[in-house]
Amino acid sequence: MENEFSLAFHGGAGTVTGSKHLLTAGGTRVLVDCGMFQGLKRLRLLNWERPEFDPGAVNNIILTHAHIAHSGYLPRLGREGFAGRIHAVPATCELAPVLLHDSAKLQEEDAEYANRKSYSKHKPALPLYTTQDVERSLQHLTRMPYGQWQPLGDGVEARLHNAGHILGSAFAEVRVQRPDGVKTIVFSGDLGRYGAPLHRDPDPMPACDVLVIESTYGDRKHDPTPMIDRIREPFRRTLQRGGAILIPSFAVARVQLVTLMLRELQEAGDIADVPIHIDSPMAVKVTEIYRRHVHSGELDEALSDEEWHRLFPREVQFCSSVEDSKALNRLRGPRIIIASSGMLTGGRVLHHLERLAPDARNLIVLVGYQAEGTRGRALLGGAKTLKLHGQMVPVRSEILTLAGLSAHADVDELMRWVGTAPSPPKQVFVTHGEPAAAAALAGRIRQFNGAAVHVPRLHEWVDLERREAGGGRREARGWTLIQLRRRKEDGRWRMEDGR
Repeated sequence: MENEFSLAFHGGAGTVTGSKHLLTAGGTRVLVDCGMFQGLKRLRLLNWERPEFDPGAVNNIILTHAHIAHSGYLPRLGREGFAGRIHAVPATCELAPVLLHDSAKLQEEDAEYANRKSYSKHKPALPLYTTQDVERSLQHLTRMPYGQWQPLGDGVEARLHNAGHILGSAFAEVRVQRPDGVKTIVFSGDLGRYGAPLHRDPDPMPACDVLVIESTYGDRKHDPTPMIDRIREPFRRTLQRGGAILIPSFAVARVQLVTLMLRELQEAGDIADVPIHIDSPMAVKVTEIYRRHVHSGELDEALSDEEWHRLFPREVQFCSSVEDSKALNRLRGPRIIIASSGMLTGGRVLHHLERLAPDARNLIVLVGYQAEGTRGRALLGGAKTLKLHGQMVPVRSEILTLAGLSAHADVDELMRWVGTAPSPPKQVFVTHGEPAAAAALAGRIRQFNGAAVHVPRLHEWVDLERREAGGGRREARGWTLIQLRRRKEDGRWRMEDGR
């Protein structure tokens, strides 16, 4: 359709992973984010399916930030035929290669381990993509500095604003020239917190016709108690009884914040100067990227250069190789281990979890959002056993949840950001949240500014032109909803009315 003006939600709908929002305007197709599904098996299996849109027809991808839930499908999409440009701010262009290479390496290692131990039903077990796929996808990465308009074709242009979530995080403002004037769509990406360490507050939201907003914490508020006050006593108690502290942590933003707090606790004498092991080569690389961007304008200026260059505590030890990690897993006695992934979905942390979880002296600290279907969510729910490397492992260790350390805005902060717009949007789509969270935020926004608010389903397709023109079938909230059907005719994907 030459004059099509539509949005399709091919990820981040009904879940916090796999974000993919496809904007079509005439002959231009822009995919905002290209994330990998994580968590529940039914979601992970979606990564192996052919996309419900033609990857070769996508002209541009706008990457809001480097987290795998937003970038992790890029290498696979390239294998499926994408050959356009990937736009991201300079810091994301540095972070994305680190995270994507790590993702590919973890998949390759997990597949190799599964084949060696014969616990996978797939013969052989394969990675979703390889390091070679990552290298090919990175050739399409182009820098798009904050605040600069970038033409994308056919009267479509976009610019990025600081989202305050992690280094390089952005929300996208897209302008589309239509016959009746310019229409503006804002995609929030993941929004950060206000007044949080490390990162600056999110930029104000610009005026727009359509808003696509995340809802990770759309139904809850973060604990206002200072984080360092919440960890002081549990950490001291664990180390005094000879236990180890395992902190599954995201390598971007979370490791840096955790190490800052540990350094403060040790220097104040609040916890013992035990060895601190960072079992994540990626976290070390990411920290160096953070240091290079201290004066970029998006990091917390309250931290001096000296503090940034002393980010790690005195007793920190880095585990770069697999052999180092294996040796660490044999060490006993009080110590602190920081390893990724933050939701316990894979990687070296699983080997530490397998050893430490059965011992009641130890402490496992969950420091971020735990998606449905992950081992982190299972621990959050009080699981007494976990499946690790094909066997059931008992959980007797103490579990400490620190949701307030999340880099995601909570519901009040999301509403605060929405309120920074000079005028309310006409339409709002609430995405990137589990159903209860998305529904709660939708209700808050509807009550706040009276906008037409909808929570899209996976693969739902919305005809924005009919809504504006006033024609076609209408749902109760005033727009046409059209389902994307799995049909391919004459080499093209066909959109069909859901009636």
